[in-house]
Amino acid sequence: MTYSKILRRLREEKTNYRKRKTMLMGKKDFVTVSISNENTQVQVLQPKLTGDQVVASAHSRALLKNGWKGSRKNIPAAYLTGYLAGKKALHSGTTQAILYTGTRRYTQRVAAVLKGMIDAGLDIPANSESFPPQERLNGEHLTIKNDIEVFKSTIDKEVSVQ
Repeated sequence: MTYSKILRRLREEKTNYRKRKTMLMGKKDFVTVSISNENTQVQVLQPKLTGDQVVASAHSRALLKNGWKGSRKNIPAAYLTGYLAGKKALHSGTTQAILYTGTRRYTQRVAAVLKGMIDAGLDIPANSESFPPQERLNGEHLTIKNDIEVFKSTIDKEVSVQ
């Protein structure tokens, strides 16, 4: 009787190798979204034989520097984090990418990040029906109002300076 060892990342349910293989065969840059209880992190990665290389990344803590007063885990914050990551990716030369969720679920916050990246100018294939409504992206449902357009203009200025 032979024993076949199960890969550690597969055993820990961190990597879906079948999905990753099909994504890597496409040879396109890809976007990963990590959402914790308090923050959102977005990375644009380029697949390499030696390992994935980070092209651009954004964290929701960067919104605090621009005067964000609300939560960093809601839908508008996820949208702006995606917008910031999209602008940084465009600045570094990436024009198109695909979303790689791995073993994570596709949630409304992931959809908001994706919408932000598309609004920043990245070409990412996505169905527009899966995005949250524009009122939710603008934060009209929140008690603390932040002007999304003001933050988008400060992000544009911040990325163009770098």
